[in-house]
Amino acid sequence: MSLIELTLQGIKNKVDIAIGHLKAFEPPQGYYLAFSGGKDSQVIYELAKMGNVKFDAHFSFTTVDPPELVRFIKENYPDVSIDRPEKSMWKLIEEKMIPPTRIMRYCCAYLKERGGENRVVITGIRRAESNKRKHRKMNENSYSVNKKLLNPIIDWSDKDVWEFIKKYNLKYCCLYNEGYKRIGCVLCPMQTIRNKLKDKDRYPNFYKAYLLAFKKMIINRAKNNKEKNWNTPEEVMSWWIYGKSLKVKQDNLFN
Repeated sequence: MSLIELTLQGIKNKVDIAIGHLKAFEPPQGYYLAFSGGKDSQVIYELAKMGNVKFDAHFSFTTVDPPELVRFIKENYPDVSIDRPEKSMWKLIEEKMIPPTRIMRYCCAYLKERGGENRVVITGIRRAESNKRKHRKMNENSYSVNKKLLNPIIDWSDKDVWEFIKKYNLKYCCLYNEGYKRIGCVLCPMQTIRNKLKDKDRYPNFYKAYLLAFKKMIINRAKNNKEKNWNTPEEVMSWWIYGKSLKVKQDNLFN
């Protein structure tokens, strides 16, 4: 099993090590546990329970979360606080006058990363998730909000996570059984083009809401004398899905 490894220093049990970190850094007021409803956050939730450390779990509702995910959390994790933002994604797009992008991820900064201020936050961040995260550490300071981060499964692989979930017979969101490797916001700009189109077809109401937000955004750009980069919401959507420099056939995209 990958969770238990034989090394030159002896047997390495990743579960015991993670629980040990949770116990070692437990603050007097308890942890703020960042719970997304995805597989990694389920693992840190269970590890915190197993370690008998004090924590309160929070799901940052973004207003563009997959309905299946929100339903899964409500049904299986009733003790997780669902924290709703003052502004929706739609309002942020209108006010920022540009859709969120891979570079300008103002949506994450406002909708996801503000929770846990002045707390020690447990996250499910893992180095194996992406090249951007491969240099992350077990203990970190947040650059956006005054808080400390503890990443107890930072060195776990995808295989480790699924092994843990199966070993402890944990229910997980149905989207994983439908081809989703990671679960996040509907039409997240960090997704591939293929997955964005998949979201477009699966969640038509969200798609229409984005178009409405883009329409208001265009109007707001005109009021503020911004450059007229787009004439219609559909043009914004095409740019957002495919990329600014890529010319595509739109015959079937906006039916």
